[in-house]
Amino acid sequence: MAGNLYRGDIFAGRAAAEEKGSVMATATVLVGLLKKEFAQFFRDKIMMFVVLWLYTAEIILCPLALTFDVKQSPLAIIDHDGSPASRALIQHYTATDAFTLVGMPAQETTAEAWLDQGRVQIVLVLPRGFHRSLLRDESVSYQVLLDGSNANVAANVRAYVHRINARFARNSGYVRAETNVLIRDRRLEPRVRVWYNPEQSSTLFMALSMIALAGMMVGVALPAASLVREKEQGTIEQLLVTPIHAWQLFLAKTLPPLVMCLLAIFPTVFVATLLFDVPMRGSFIFLLVESAVFLVSAIALGVCIGVYSQTLQQSLLLSFFGLFPILFLSGTVTPIESMPTALQHLSLLSPLRYYMDMLLAIFLKGAGWRELWPQTIALLALGGSLFTLSLWQFRRRYM
Repeated sequence: MAGNLYRGDIFAGRAAAEEKGSVMATATVLVGLLKKEFAQFFRDKIMMFVVLWLYTAEIILCPLALTFDVKQSPLAIIDHDGSPASRALIQHYTATDAFTLVGMPAQETTAEAWLDQGRVQIVLVLPRGFHRSLLRDESVSYQVLLDGSNANVAANVRAYVHRINARFARNSGYVRAETNVLIRDRRLEPRVRVWYNPEQSSTLFMALSMIALAGMMVGVALPAASLVREKEQGTIEQLLVTPIHAWQLFLAKTLPPLVMCLLAIFPTVFVATLLFDVPMRGSFIFLLVESAVFLVSAIALGVCIGVYSQTLQQSLLLSFFGLFPILFLSGTVTPIESMPTALQHLSLLSPLRYYMDMLLAIFLKGAGWRELWPQTIALLALGGSLFTLSLWQFRRRYM
């Protein structure tokens, strides 16, 4: 339409340029072309929204989300001593922003189960006789269990543990004098054990996060492009005059990318385990089931983008618009606990967050349904909501 509006200016300018060959005539042609392009751009509200989003909201979102400081890391403490000294040490841990006390279970097995479920990231075990040993100026240690599935986070948490331990030794009255000497002599020492990834190799986390990211990108892009292609080629109207329902069309757009992505899991696992030594401690069948649940939510997002988009360009920009915050709010770049509270709540809408938890738990912890049912339910709820929204919008527009 814009081409018709400004075609007169362009033809008039070109005719004048051919006739006179002047600079002014050439400028007229250029002005006509620019008018057409600006009119097309400002008429496309989706494109304008995406551009404004990228230049405003994401510039605000990323600096808030991308922090590598350890904040509010979930902590569990088992205090076998129950003494003034153990309570003073606990206070040093809980007084900082680095840790949030989730609970104080009585048994190690409970704390270990919390580590498996991802409910806590660090567990302190304070032994009996802790207070007495400090008063006698004897060497004493306490155990620190760390979830090492994310090696970078585990390394930062480990540094915080040693810093808090040194502060306790310096400030408490239980270490009598020459604090530096005591610490050097290791009379008060946290015995740190890193679980699931003892070598703290960041390769494991990177390999698993790339599997999740690949599934998200392919799951979103394929159904979105397929729906938009039907619109651009005009075949969507032909399909709608046939005796099919909208849900049948959506199912047809969902199953091929779902099957393709599930088949891609096989070579991915092969490469990750053989090339990068990622341990596969859980069930491969369970991994396929959980991957299918995740892919359904990713494909639902792609279908939703395809319903709202009119051109392939719009669908690509909307996919980018969606994938960018989904990635940053998934915990693959920075820990979710370190984000502001509002972004932590917003991260609950990121399917990638739940799938990363699933991959880390299945590969590194050998987790199963008992540990991962909350993530599964959340993904099913997200996928169902997106499919319902897409179906309602599709019927409203085309039926």
